[in-house]
Amino acid sequence: MSDTPSYGFDTLQIHAGAQPDPATGARQTPIYQTTAYVFRDADHAAALFNLEEVGYIYSRLTNPTVAVLQERVATLEGGAGAVCCSSGHAAQIMALFPLMAPGRNVVASTRLYGGTLTQFSQTIKRFGWNAKFVDFEDLDAVKAAIDDDTRALFGESIANPGGYVTDIPALAEISDAAGIPLIIDNTSATPYLCRPIEMGATLVVHSMTKYLTGNGTVMGGAVVDSGKFDWSASDKFPSLSQPEPAYHGLNFHETFGALAFTFHSIAIGLRDLGMTLNPQAAHYTLMGIETLSLRMQRHCENAQKIAEWLEADPRVDYVTYAGLPSSAYHDRAARLYPKGTGGLFTVALKGGYEACVKFVGALDLFSHVANLGDTRSLVIHSASTTHRQLTPEQQEAAGAGPNVVRVSIGIEDADDLIADLDQALTKATA
Repeated sequence: MSDTPSYGFDTLQIHAGAQPDPATGARQTPIYQTTAYVFRDADHAAALFNLEEVGYIYSRLTNPTVAVLQERVATLEGGAGAVCCSSGHAAQIMALFPLMAPGRNVVASTRLYGGTLTQFSQTIKRFGWNAKFVDFEDLDAVKAAIDDDTRALFGESIANPGGYVTDIPALAEISDAAGIPLIIDNTSATPYLCRPIEMGATLVVHSMTKYLTGNGTVMGGAVVDSGKFDWSASDKFPSLSQPEPAYHGLNFHETFGALAFTFHSIAIGLRDLGMTLNPQAAHYTLMGIETLSLRMQRHCENAQKIAEWLEADPRVDYVTYAGLPSSAYHDRAARLYPKGTGGLFTVALKGGYEACVKFVGALDLFSHVANLGDTRSLVIHSASTTHRQLTPEQQEAAGAGPNVVRVSIGIEDADDLIADLDQALTKATA
């Protein structure tokens, strides 16, 4: 497919990165279930290993099925390149890996998925990295948190679980002034609703497990590189701007330019961390992306209708959906995400924790699982599960207090979902 900017999103989600198979003419992207690839000769092998020629060496690094997915995700996000990996959590480590070093820090939002908060507050310490958590609504606090050791800002476009909408353009101004990249997790919004790179983000990460695949079948992650950051503008990012010993002094920024981060993530990140996406999973995700726009439209329509119904119910304390006029994020969501604000939000019940537990247990159509972005509607009590490792203060800051339930609205008939919610609320408050 030619790189023609006139193609619309619906066309690109089907065609970007894909060509008929050159050997068989197969129109659907084949699953290249192989670990290794035959070299033409010794010189060809050496050129590949020296990064002098682009091609396939070993599927820990590159695979033709995964390569199609990488190009498709990069195209939909408006990036220069992308690297896919085994999960969303792997993608977060992959995004930080070229930027960080012992003693360096990332300034992150307090409103993040619980697993990310734990990964940043606990696990990355083992690498000698640190995280500072700040309310990203307080832009002065964000500026104050950045110091000489800060190497990135990290936030979610639509925060999990509360559905809070992040002011990406404002954060991009701060990161630009500080000379550091802005990393945005776009899992909950997807590129159909939000393109963070167009708003100034440097890198975009995804848990492709969620809306991109869309049916709860496979795990996967992605890091999309905008190609717009000047890694050589300062000495903060030596992995990208200085000679790399493992490649005989190759300088990634000088050699690969706008694709420096992407090539580093493959040649160093995947090579040494091994967070590889298997081609079978890549195939499932490619199939899911083909219907992304259609599904997101339905997710948004259903979520809006259901959030309005829940907000009007006297058994409900509040609903956090940004599509509601009562939301503090309503105007920002309308400005940044004109196509809709996704299918994720929380609902607080007047009966508190006890009512939440009964409510979750009484639902029939909604599945009680630790996932989101499925065609099926899903529900979970975040404080007991996804955010359980956090302190009560961290839970409240993330929007995951004991009195709220996270709902991920699917694409079923909205009236059927409302009926299920109604009967569960009746049982929970009896």
